[in-house]
Amino acid sequence: MFDYIKGIVTRTVANYVVIECNGVGYKIYTPNPYKFKEGEIETSYVYNHIREDENVLYGFKTEDERELFLKLIDVKGLGPKMALPILATGSINGIVDAIDRENVLYLKKFPKIGDKVARQIILDLKGKLAHTETIEESTSDELILALESLGYKTNDIKAVVPKIDPSLNIESQIKEALKLLLK
Repeated sequence: MFDYIKGIVTRTVANYVVIECNGVGYKIYTPNPYKFKEGEIETSYVYNHIREDENVLYGFKTEDERELFLKLIDVKGLGPKMALPILATGSINGIVDAIDRENVLYLKKFPKIGDKVARQIILDLKGKLAHTETIEESTSDELILALESLGYKTNDIKAVVPKIDPSLNIESQIKEALKLLLK
C-alpha cells in the first residue's frame, strides 16, 4: 500500500517517530527512531502491517533495512514485534553474516530470540539475503584503511567490517570496529 512517507519529523520516542505529511501525523514504529532528526524532513520506507486487530506502520531509514525486516517476519514464529529489535541492535551486514555462517549465538543475543527461533531464522533465510548486504564501498574502504594504519591485520579487519553499521559516520564506525577488535 505505502512505499515510503516523506515529511517533517514532529516527535521521536523510544520505539517510534511521528512524521507529518500533508497535515497528517503518521505514527511509525522503527528500530532506530533517533536516526530520524526532529524538525527535519525525513523519508521513512514503510511496511503497513494489517491484521484483524491491528493496523501498524513500521518504518526504516533505508530500503535494505525494510527488505531484511520483511524477510525476517516471514520466518515461522517471528513477527514484527520480534523482528524490530533485531534490526535495532544489529547491523544489516552483521545479521546477514550470522545467518550465512549459522551463528546461533549471535542471533540469540537479540530480545525474545531463543535457540529454536534462531535456528528457524537460519533454516529459512540462509543463502537468501545476499542482495540486502550493502556496505557502502567508499566508507568501508576508508574504515579498512584507518584500521590498517592502526596496525590491525587484514583478516581481523575483514571479520569485523561486516558487523559495523554503514549508516554511522566514519568516526563512529572506527570506534565500533575498535571495540570489536579488542574483544
